[in-house]
Amino acid sequence: MNRQHHPDYIVVEGPIGVGKTSLAKRLATTFKTDLMLELPEENPFLERFYADPKTAAFPTQLYFLFQRTRQLEMFRQADLFKPVQIADFLIDRDKLFAEVTLSQDEFDLYQQVYNRLAVEAPIPDLVIYLQAPVHILLNRISERGIHYERRLSEDYLKKIANAYIDFFYHYNKSPLLIVNTADFDLVNNTDNYTMLLEQICHLKTGKQYFNPKEVA
Repeated sequence: MNRQHHPDYIVVEGPIGVGKTSLAKRLATTFKTDLMLELPEENPFLERFYADPKTAAFPTQLYFLFQRTRQLEMFRQADLFKPVQIADFLIDRDKLFAEVTLSQDEFDLYQQVYNRLAVEAPIPDLVIYLQAPVHILLNRISERGIHYERRLSEDYLKKIANAYIDFFYHYNKSPLLIVNTADFDLVNNTDNYTMLLEQICHLKTGKQYFNPKEVA
């Protein structure tokens, strides 16, 4: 595979359960490069958030904001001459979760913290936005068996999925590849994964949609 035809900094995004981390790991293996992951298991407030969202949403959100800011600062200081860099989060969409989970007063305070941090994230050469219907997200979450995630409600997932749709509808900082993963296994199916690599290789600027059913 000729790396010269691939973007240097790729971000994989999408709602919980869609498979963004698994795809990011596979891309990092393909390109033999470092991987920057969200690391939700390090957030001490996350399990509490799933049990009681109203009281735990604010510390959960702040922890993720500080965590991602530290990671991006380390990323900026790292060797940017590596052929490809892969991440499974986009700092710009951090506010997406804040708007869904926080009260207005909490969001206003979060916004002040966010602005104070003055996050200067590198702009990706490509963002891959993975989509799937909510019932499929629920099935995938159940299958991976993280016990506290089973508390996620269908209503919450709908809000998050819709927030992602709205966010990427307006996103224009990077080339964007929107992938329908409802019947598309990017982790275990070699043919599906190869199809995606072909899309990445020949991607044009702007926003592109990839529905595997239409090219099968």
